Formats: sequence, structure tokens, C-alpha cells
Amino acid sequence: MSGPQTFDLVDVDPFDLPAWLGESDVVWEPDLGVRTGHHVLGRLTSAGEDELPCDLLAVDEAYPVPVADDRARLHAHQAWRHGQILLVTVEGRLTMAVPGTSFSADVVLDALSRLAKAVGASTDRYAALLRIGSEKHRRSR
Repeated sequence: MSGPQTFDLVDVDPFDLPAWLGESDVVWEPDLGVRTGHHVLGRLTSAGEDELPCDLLAVDEAYPVPVADDRARLHAHQAWRHGQILLVTVEGRLTMAVPGTSFSADVVLDALSRLAKAVGASTDRYAALLRIGSEKHRRSR
């Protein structure tokens, strides 16, 4: 992304997500490194070849414009405070809305843990393949 832009965030009910997210081993993989900014594109996959685009959005990024409106920021912070995560769609893609302006490995793992709980999965079934750099790289299947 070239810079912050305000996103239209649409709430997602975890019960409307694919069942395999709660039944399979799931891996989240970013397209680029998690240090590339406030909006990290990625995907959830399972061993059964299921795949779902799933991004991270740091809702407190505000320069040069806020990336989320006050309502979305408030809901993301409330959910996080209660051990949950706000799930939304951004431009049609499932997105985990997370308090903050950037991502670390700890925050990514915490977000995935909260996603697992939201879909009724054991956190032991979720993993992350984290990239540090910014070069686009996809594993061949």
C-alpha cells in the first residue's frame, strides 16, 4: 500500500466463516513481511488446501488520515480488552482489526489466538508463517 487510507470496515460474524477454520489445522501467512505497515495482506490455509484471504489492520494508524473511523477503533479496542478480536471485511477480504499502528510477532500470534477462539478452535491448531522482509514470496504447493 502506498499510505494510509480510510477503510470501510464491515463487521463479520465468526459463525459465518468457513467451518474448516474451527475444524482443521490452520496457518496464517502474510504476503509480505509483518513490519511493512499498518495493513498486512495475508491468507489462512489448511492442509486440505482450503484458503481464505485474511488480513491484519492496525486500526490506530492515523497519519496522514485515520485508517478506521472512531466506531471501528472503539469496537476493536473493546474486543481486544475482553480477549476477543474484531473481525471485519475490508474491500471484501476478511480482516482482523487490531489496536495499534503496526505489528510484531507477538501481536500477530495474539490476534490469531483470538481468531481461533472466535471460531471455536483450539489455539494449538493455529500457526503463523511470519515474514520479516518486504519482498513478495509465495510457496509453491
